[in-house]
Amino acid sequence: MKFTPRPRLKAESVLESTTTGVLAVDGRLCVGHINPAAENLFGVSEGHALGEPLHIAVPHFAQHMERLRDAVATTSGFIERELEMRRGQDRPVTVDLVVTPVLFGKQHGLVMEATPLDRHLRISRDEWLQAQFDAGRQLVRGLAHEIKNPLGGIRGAAQLLEHEFPDSLHREYTRVIMREADRLQNLVDRMLGPSRMPVRDTLNVHAMLEHVRHLIEAEAGEWLTVDRDYDPSIPDIEADREQLVQAALNIARNAMQALEGRDDPHLTLRTRVRRQHTIAGTLHRMAVQIDIEDNGPGIPAQLLEKIFYPMVTTRASGSGLGLPISQYLVHGHGGIIECHSRAGCTTFSIYLPLPVS
Repeated sequence: MKFTPRPRLKAESVLESTTTGVLAVDGRLCVGHINPAAENLFGVSEGHALGEPLHIAVPHFAQHMERLRDAVATTSGFIERELEMRRGQDRPVTVDLVVTPVLFGKQHGLVMEATPLDRHLRISRDEWLQAQFDAGRQLVRGLAHEIKNPLGGIRGAAQLLEHEFPDSLHREYTRVIMREADRLQNLVDRMLGPSRMPVRDTLNVHAMLEHVRHLIEAEAGEWLTVDRDYDPSIPDIEADREQLVQAALNIARNAMQALEGRDDPHLTLRTRVRRQHTIAGTLHRMAVQIDIEDNGPGIPAQLLEKIFYPMVTTRASGSGLGLPISQYLVHGHGGIIECHSRAGCTTFSIYLPLPVS
């Protein structure tokens, strides 16, 4: 009887698809392997991490280096439950960390497995953002359509009055009515969002962000410093350039306005690749993360959960439409916008699916 050998899964393929972050370091604690889940968890890319000392490649481990050196020296592993790991002033990530000594050739190294405890919270947050977007969109559409009909009647009546009473005094009043009706019509159109579907073409996200940077620098002048931190490994995407420029520009303008009058104002544009990333409940093998970050006063906690609703704004002169429109534009590309804010650091992150070749 002849047996057909079963195909064997390669270890690399398994590590690529797992949601547990896996890193391998050699005896000098330099990174020899990092899987997509670990890239996503710690906000680093494989290209930047491989061959680098662990505390530089993944700063979250900087405060744990002494214990890892002991683990290499004694070839003994350890387990830490609910370990909070930080990178500077960034939000901490909470993981269960398992460290296992392994032999790489003739020297001992370590394999580290980091299981994120807040992954399910992120998925829930994405679903909540999606529900918020849908509810706000439905509400705005209903209100906008209710407003548009009487506006047309008001403008038409003003035109009739102008024909009926052509003298300059009455014309002044009718022109005010028509001008204000047109202004409200434009506001309603903005509330409804763009009138066309995305026209997709090949787009380099860094070229798009550079365009946004030039616009912001032209508006702000010399008082604002715009920093860039781009990951050059990000491939082109299929997207509507005009719509993504508008989405990013709305966020960047909000950040610029939040920085007015601040000491040493900085706005940072950052890009990263995320692997095995969930967007609005859908798992994508690869996604691009575009961060627009400012060192302003932060968003009040009571507003943070409402900022993507229409008419919610922290400025007296604001319309409260910029962020909902940006969310709508990004949503049309299968993406989502998230926000994290505290005093001194507000980050809006745009997540978009990346093509997988």
